[in-house]
Amino acid sequence: MALFWIVIIMYTMIVLSNLTIILLSCVDPRLCTPMYFFLSHLSFLDLCFTTIVVPQMLFNLWGPDKSITYTGCVIQLGMLLCVGATQGVMLVVMALDRYVAICQPLRYPIIMHPQFCWKLVLLSWLSGLTESVTQTPITFRLPFCANHCLDDFLCQVPSLIRLTCGDTAITEWQMTVSAILFTIMPMGMILTSYGYIAQALGNIQSEEGRQKAIATCSSHLTVVFMFYGAVAMVYTDPKNQFASKCGKLVTFFFTVVTPLLNPLIYTLRNKDVRSALQRLLRKGISIRKQRKMIF
Repeated sequence: MALFWIVIIMYTMIVLSNLTIILLSCVDPRLCTPMYFFLSHLSFLDLCFTTIVVPQMLFNLWGPDKSITYTGCVIQLGMLLCVGATQGVMLVVMALDRYVAICQPLRYPIIMHPQFCWKLVLLSWLSGLTESVTQTPITFRLPFCANHCLDDFLCQVPSLIRLTCGDTAITEWQMTVSAILFTIMPMGMILTSYGYIAQALGNIQSEEGRQKAIATCSSHLTVVFMFYGAVAMVYTDPKNQFASKCGKLVTFFFTVVTPLLNPLIYTLRNKDVRSALQRLLRKGISIRKQRKMIF
């Protein structure tokens, strides 16, 4: 029961913080830029990710029933793979946006125009959908044992593989390939882009501009390492000793803790977002005062 209330409080904070970022990106003209466009989509993905996991988790924590239906497990796994892979590609897209903004600032408005930004978002979702459609049927064709007791908070591939009684070498190999495509390769691309960004930062003459770029990039890198680090520990080798013993803790981290920390990392280190939130609150207060004066 203690964990139930902890999770429900964290989930409420996740919903409110991510919805705030989405709202600010939509209503504040100063945040109508590609960077905040992608950030709002990342917040939407965080909302989707936790909403897929948390309601079922709360249901199992509340009462004695700790079960999930077969259909529910299939749907949960498929949606998790889709949203998780989409989020991984979205982080690469955000790194590309920062690379163009810092390394090619004069061409930034031409390259990162709205149509191209929407195409990058669509590419992210198509990548996630491809991962889900490919991996989900393969996972549920595994020869499961008679005891269908998942030692986890949710239905995910490593936990399901540990339930099998037959040969899972092909499935593990396919999952390792997926981990390389959606974890190691994106991480390599992000680090490469930040290598060029680090070189470009030395050429920025304005100290204020350099500090702003560093703050934005460090926030993104923090989110990248949290997401990819947690996913790599569980998905790269599903039967390793660490994944078996600490899998639940890592799963809880990247499904509940990371979506909670992401908005805080971006807002606390970002003056534009903080200023937009203050303007929105002042506007709300002024509207409320005007209504009181009218009545």
